[in-house]
Amino acid sequence: MTDWLVRHFIRNADDTASPAVRDSYGTMAGIVCIVCNVLLCVAKGTIGLIAGSVSIVADAVNNLSDATSNIVSLVGFRLASKPADDNHPYGHGRIEYLAGTIVSALIIVVGLELVRSSIIKIVHPSPTEFSPAVVAILVASIAVKAWMAHFNRTLGKRIGSVTLEATAADSRNDVVSTSAVLVAAAISHATGFDLDGWVGIVVGLFIVLSGARLTQDTISPLLGNAPDPALVRRIHDTIMAAPGVLGTHDLMVHDYGPGRKFASAHVEMPAEMDPLESHEVLDAIERHFADKEHLPLVLHCDPIVTDDPALRDMQHWLSEQVKSIDARLTIHDLHAERVDDGASMRVSLDCVRPRGCTLSDDELREGIAALVAARYPNAICTVTIDSDYVSTGA
Repeated sequence: MTDWLVRHFIRNADDTASPAVRDSYGTMAGIVCIVCNVLLCVAKGTIGLIAGSVSIVADAVNNLSDATSNIVSLVGFRLASKPADDNHPYGHGRIEYLAGTIVSALIIVVGLELVRSSIIKIVHPSPTEFSPAVVAILVASIAVKAWMAHFNRTLGKRIGSVTLEATAADSRNDVVSTSAVLVAAAISHATGFDLDGWVGIVVGLFIVLSGARLTQDTISPLLGNAPDPALVRRIHDTIMAAPGVLGTHDLMVHDYGPGRKFASAHVEMPAEMDPLESHEVLDAIERHFADKEHLPLVLHCDPIVTDDPALRDMQHWLSEQVKSIDARLTIHDLHAERVDDGASMRVSLDCVRPRGCTLSDDELREGIAALVAARYPNAICTVTIDSDYVSTGA
């Protein structure tokens, strides 16, 4: 069913990096879910009122809230697809993250309301009717919600949407809650002990916890979480495979919404290489990512002297020595030159500070400078500390 809907209602469905295609996915998912949730709300609300079941009525209200969440998601996708303007040069993609956060908040509100109404039912019990109509509506609801969870999860993974992933999790919660309501109604009917309110509390707390987890997942991209390691590895490997490249570092990936990532990196090239040739190599890499992954990538060329044995020896020696400070330390952009008619030497280098390192930047600089001074007493050492912004073994 999901593939049929995609084939018939989404053009260029495979181009999931395109904002227009993402908008089509989000629009289709929103409309389908709104229709399903409104129908379920009307059916369960009617049966719940007739049967006098607070948990069924609460479940119906939950479906109405879900329809509201779907509207938020739909609006979020439409706004996120707006092109860049003067005030938002990177586009409006992060609105999709905001929509996912709002959906998560609505899930929490529904869970708290279910807990409240269930407590009232326990304090002021009322009889609950159990009939074939109740069973039929609840079973149908479970089946529809199970399909909706699969539907949204499939589309969410296909286009990398936290909003659709949140909607899928909400539908999964509904499967659990409605199943619990059905089981409670059956047990209450068989034993005469009314479990309606107690089950409502348990389900409500489950929904609240799920909403809290979803809120964390949707807020994380807004705070600037680490990029996908697979993307980092592709960028690294593609750069390293280009002719003449000696190394790469200082990779930064900025996320301005799904399908709207920007990246930059430094690329080490032989200093002896023709600058025009180096520039063409880097241009080719940038075009590759622009064409293949819709990823604007800006590369900076770091010229590395490769025909100086003394400098190569220093690079190799210091790369090993810094590991005595922290085994994860790496250095790059090492330059050395004689000054004062050769009486002293000026050494400059960059050191990547690994996450979790307990030493301060000043302590790292002092430690590395001490290593250099131990072997080169007349050296004036300047150390720049870089932060590690990606998770990769590169």
